[in-house]
Amino acid sequence: MRRTAIVTGAGSGIGRAVAVELAAQGWSVALTGRRHSALEGTAQAAQGDTLVHAADVTDPAAVAQVFEAVVAKWGRVDLLFNNAGIFPPAAPLEDLDLDTWRAAVDVNLNGAFYCLQAAFRVMKAQDPRGGRIINNGSISAHAPRPHSAPYTTTKHAMTGLTKSAALDGRAYGIAVGQIDIGNAASDMTQAMTQGVMQSDGTYRSEPVMDVGHVARAVAHMAALPPEANVLFTTIMATHMPFVGRG
Repeated sequence: MRRTAIVTGAGSGIGRAVAVELAAQGWSVALTGRRHSALEGTAQAAQGDTLVHAADVTDPAAVAQVFEAVVAKWGRVDLLFNNAGIFPPAAPLEDLDLDTWRAAVDVNLNGAFYCLQAAFRVMKAQDPRGGRIINNGSISAHAPRPHSAPYTTTKHAMTGLTKSAALDGRAYGIAVGQIDIGNAASDMTQAMTQGVMQSDGTYRSEPVMDVGHVARAVAHMAALPPEANVLFTTIMATHMPFVGRG
């Protein structure tokens, strides 16, 4: 039976790399994100069995439609890579615009919850029952960067969501895990090589790693048999200033 996956935020960066890797490994992959043209680009890069379905993860009804479309096309959902997220511009906490805060919470946390909830509903009902959910956390789920309160808060919350969902999913054969990523080369991390603020207030460039390493790590987690789960894993550029940060 062909395995089916949904990748959110699939139009670029980590989402695109993971979708392409899964397709190369024989998965049928549904690509979702806000920009249809970007998703089409991912579908062309994947050159596999794909479904393009643009949606905003902050809209629960739109999320439900994605899952309905996947079930209608392939009959089931075996994997959700819960990846969609934003990294707001750095700002001192006391100066943080409230719209920026709300946007980060809405996409990074609420959107992740809506997708996870929809996955639970489908995976509990399908036959055979169960599936796997991999949440995209971050190094910031462990330690913040300066002036990153919205992003860091939502990624710490993602860890709580992962733990709670992993517990609640046990009875239904739903394995939930999280991959915490540090400095994978993408549009979101382009500034790292140009210089970003460190905990001592200085600005320094940081090493990055090829996003393909992340894609292969996610694919490995996804390919595990139902009785095995990577609850948490960290993949990072070897020389990035994470261990010892602060």
